[in-house]
Amino acid sequence: MQVKKIKKIKLYGFNNLTKTLSFNMYDICYAKTPQHRREYIEYIDEEYNAERLTGILTEVAKIIGANILNIAQQDYEPQGSSVTMLVAEDKEASEALVAETLQDIDEDEPKKKKKKKKQTDAVVAHLDKSHITVHTYPESHPDQGISTFRADIDVSTCGRISPLTALNYLINSFSSDIVAIDYRVRGFTRDINGKKLFIDHKINSIQNYISKETRDEYQMVDVNVYQDNIFHTKMILKEFDLDNYLFGTAKKELINSEKKKIKQRLKKEMNEIFSGRNIPKV
Repeated sequence: MQVKKIKKIKLYGFNNLTKTLSFNMYDICYAKTPQHRREYIEYIDEEYNAERLTGILTEVAKIIGANILNIAQQDYEPQGSSVTMLVAEDKEASEALVAETLQDIDEDEPKKKKKKKKQTDAVVAHLDKSHITVHTYPESHPDQGISTFRADIDVSTCGRISPLTALNYLINSFSSDIVAIDYRVRGFTRDINGKKLFIDHKINSIQNYISKETRDEYQMVDVNVYQDNIFHTKMILKEFDLDNYLFGTAKKELINSEKKKIKQRLKKEMNEIFSGRNIPKV
């Protein structure tokens, strides 16, 4: 799998750029009866509970080379879950930042008051601004039989590490019908000559960092604001097989008119989510 790598550049001091990768991932299905809809929600709640989501985010931290400082996870009633991680650029960088900050504080104090400072968790948490979060939203329509599962993921980093390196892993961790991805670089850092850098890597599309196998599976549309380093890519599966969208019901159990109606409902749901607008009935 060949994807674009981020080239390192020589900087003056710490890299202050904030890089944020945000996902909306959607899974859509048709659950015919109220019981099937309840079972779908139960299945999703079990499949993507806080424990499994924590495992996914832990792997993301590993891929981007981040050191996990804290994890908060929660399963909700009646459904849904969330996980938040505070991460450092890496263990060595975190410890170096703490030591440097404590040294600066120490040197600013009068000599008679100088004493050795203790490195505390509070200082580390204050210095490290990176985080990874995920929230899930399973829901179903009471009349149309359409059920959806949405996962919102944010990977925000400050420093050399970039969330783009975890892009393919995240896409492959959720068997999504539709994916909406936002990538934004904020702030600035300086090179060794003092020149401001508002981005530290080349990018003209999020698609540059998506594997060919995934690009072949999805139809993709870009909406980018290059001058502000804002990139947006929407993805929807090219292939549609009704069997993959039925929960609790087999295609062979349906008559042709039912198959056609269900397919129309599913396609409408998917197209509305992909386009971000309601499609009027014809």
